[in-house]
Amino acid sequence: MFKSVAILPALLAVWAVPFLVGGPAPQAPAFKVPPEIASQTNPVKPTPEGLAHAKKMYGYDCAMCHGANGDGKGDMAVEAKWTMKDWHDPAALKDMTDGELFYIIQKGKGDNMPGEGDREKPEEIWTTVVLVRSFAKK
Repeated sequence: MFKSVAILPALLAVWAVPFLVGGPAPQAPAFKVPPEIASQTNPVKPTPEGLAHAKKMYGYDCAMCHGANGDGKGDMAVEAKWTMKDWHDPAALKDMTDGELFYIIQKGKGDNMPGEGDREKPEEIWTTVVLVRSFAKK
């Protein structure tokens, strides 16, 4: 009888270990822009009014992380110790298509970058792509 009483807790402990320790943390799916969007080219010819609106919205929604002038040193990024791309460097975006930038601005990227979603019209997002690319030309 004593043996069966001692075996029961041991079996319960073996059964409970996977639940107590837990398995490996689930991996977030890799970020990927759909190819049909990545291959899009910017259809918008920017206007002074459109660029002014893009700068205004960038100031509200993007500069806190990406920096007022695209240097990647916005207050929030510095405080959180995030490493952001410096868009003054032409190499920072050379491997990204306009379609990829559009998608990231519209949909967001990861947990820390929300997208514009429906707050901005597609033409406005395309103009923001022009603005982002313009940081490297200064």
